[in-house]
Amino acid sequence: MSGVRRGGRAVVEVGAQVSFSGARWQVVALSRQGFHLVGENGADQVVLAGHLFADPGFAVVGAEPVQTVPQWGLFETAPAAAREKAMAWLRHIREVESGLRGGAGSGGVMRAEYDPDRWTLAEREQAKAQELTALGFGRVSWSTVQRMRLAYRKQGLWGLVDQRTARRPKGGGGGGRQDERVVAAVKDVLRGQRGRSKGTVKGLMPLVAQLLKDRHGGTVAMPAQATFYRLVNQLARPSDHPANRVRSTPLTDDGRKFTPTIALRPGEQVQIDTTRLDVLALYSDGGLGRPELTIAVDVATRAILAAVLRPAGTQAVDAALLLAEMAVPHPARPDWPDVLHIAHSTVLPQERLSSLDERLHKAAARPVVVPETVVVDRGKVYLSKAFTGACEALGISVQAAPPFAPTAKSIVERTFGSLNTLLWQHLPGYTGSDITRRGQDVAREACYSVAQLQDLLDEWLVHYHHRPHEGLRHPTMPKVALSPNEMWAALVCVCGYVPVPLSRSDYLELLPVRWQAITEHGIRLHHRTYDHDLLGPYRGQDSGVAARGGKWEVHTNPHDVRQIWVRLPGLGLAEIPWIHRDHAHQPFNDRTWQYLQTITTRHTGHDRYEADLAEALDQLMRRAHAGQATAREEYLLARHTTARTLPPAPEDESEGEVRGQERNMAAADGEEDSLDSLDQDAEGAAEDEEAWGGPAAPVAGYGLYDAQEEADKW
Repeated sequence: MSGVRRGGRAVVEVGAQVSFSGARWQVVALSRQGFHLVGENGADQVVLAGHLFADPGFAVVGAEPVQTVPQWGLFETAPAAAREKAMAWLRHIREVESGLRGGAGSGGVMRAEYDPDRWTLAEREQAKAQELTALGFGRVSWSTVQRMRLAYRKQGLWGLVDQRTARRPKGGGGGGRQDERVVAAVKDVLRGQRGRSKGTVKGLMPLVAQLLKDRHGGTVAMPAQATFYRLVNQLARPSDHPANRVRSTPLTDDGRKFTPTIALRPGEQVQIDTTRLDVLALYSDGGLGRPELTIAVDVATRAILAAVLRPAGTQAVDAALLLAEMAVPHPARPDWPDVLHIAHSTVLPQERLSSLDERLHKAAARPVVVPETVVVDRGKVYLSKAFTGACEALGISVQAAPPFAPTAKSIVERTFGSLNTLLWQHLPGYTGSDITRRGQDVAREACYSVAQLQDLLDEWLVHYHHRPHEGLRHPTMPKVALSPNEMWAALVCVCGYVPVPLSRSDYLELLPVRWQAITEHGIRLHHRTYDHDLLGPYRGQDSGVAARGGKWEVHTNPHDVRQIWVRLPGLGLAEIPWIHRDHAHQPFNDRTWQYLQTITTRHTGHDRYEADLAEALDQLMRRAHAGQATAREEYLLARHTTARTLPPAPEDESEGEVRGQERNMAAADGEEDSLDSLDQDAEGAAEDEEAWGGPAAPVAGYGLYDAQEEADKW
């Protein structure tokens, strides 16, 4: 057996051939965390998984090269038209390579002219060239398709972007292309006309003109009528174009028959959704409110893989971090009874699992599943760049539910009802499912904070996974209802495999992006100065990225602000430390930094004020170590002492550090307060000394297809 791919990444299995230490080996056995390898000359050895994956020459023989995480920050600087064309090329390149537009393993109907079993790669490229020419891509030749395919294999999505549009301007504004603001206005007007009676294309012109005037104050000129008609023809979907008839079936009845969702292995399909909790909670400001609950339910085992409460406004970053909580063991609380620990479970194969992953020794007795496909609704949170970008990089397919089809996520919807009947209705402050079921003194009964409700939920979930579920049946015992833990134990031994972990550069690319200027002092964020000799040649210089005003691409770790990473020419993402990093003996986040500003006297001089804050941080950590910190300080520090920082450079990695790569971003704390910095305005970051929590800005990252458009074909 040669190298295979699961979930978009290479996998090491028994029989696979790998390159290690300059030689070629075959995997003949897996034992705990070790691989038994046999070489071509008959030599054999046992290598720990961490050392195998960390070897610079490691590769799975026969597997396609792993696509590195695209440069999302750089990709977003390309014009909208260039990004959309790259997305269109992506689907065609995937079809040429695998026969399916969604890529290998995506399902769907394969067109005969792109069947890899019938035609060579060159013949499929020639067929694609003829198809694209007929579709209006211009005169596309076989060599053009081949060039785009090779560029994608080498550079990923960035290789499909027209590099002429990404060149640095030489003084002009790059005329000749339609104004992106006009394109955005046309799309918004077409979207707003959905479901309404159809008119004419000419009737859209005053609507677009009024929208441009409202947004830009008359500074954006409308295109000529002929140009506007062509623009509408290019941008409008068949159902949105005024020349097409409105569909005859009602919007709420698409005629599709309900089919129960079936999954045969853990993680094959995970359904995610968010709803308002039917329990009033006490907020930190003393007010009352209904928090938002986001859960992820595995279809095969009915296990609730992750459940996170937020006071309000679940954000895209919260949803992306939800993916991480699914794939790592959930730690058991010290005050929980032993029966809730996986080490004392009589159902789960804890001895076998613990030998494969040492993190399971102190974990809760609940399933751990790495999703292959996640099904989400059409909310902005789940179709955002942060969420879809994280899923693409981790090899997780994102499937948006079809419009007006609530049964597409029936399992997660039903799970919300189970939570209400089994847990929430027994708590003080329960509001009922609607106003007619609400008591008169609900607000007076409410006594739990969001954090306390989260603690109750975490402990209750362990009990839930031991409870028989009527939807889970074993083939040999169809009359016996299994619990999620029993079903997971039965399936994980059959479907388990070892995924190759992400590299350090992948994690850096996945970190949140902001754009900053490099001044003579370095880079300043929230009264912290980051500086290094590497910044010397670039102080006061323009980055050349005109779309960001000449600022530089900066990646930050929201849970460890002791360093940042700046993309420098020829160096990639270079690590730049905080000038007072020696004062920080452990990771800290902006929430702790904000607290220090409230207890430190502010000075007019920035350098002196920053030094005082660094000294206050040092004293805070010393008080915590000596057990003299206040309750609030202990709470702040406890929230991020378990947060993982970025994995070290490959040459410094040990076995444990390589394992840390697999769960680096996964185990990071997801408190809403520590993520505020992800949503601050990147353009206003140069004035970071001002108030905390500025206007929100998009998080970097871009999905590799339009989830809404793909869902229409589901």
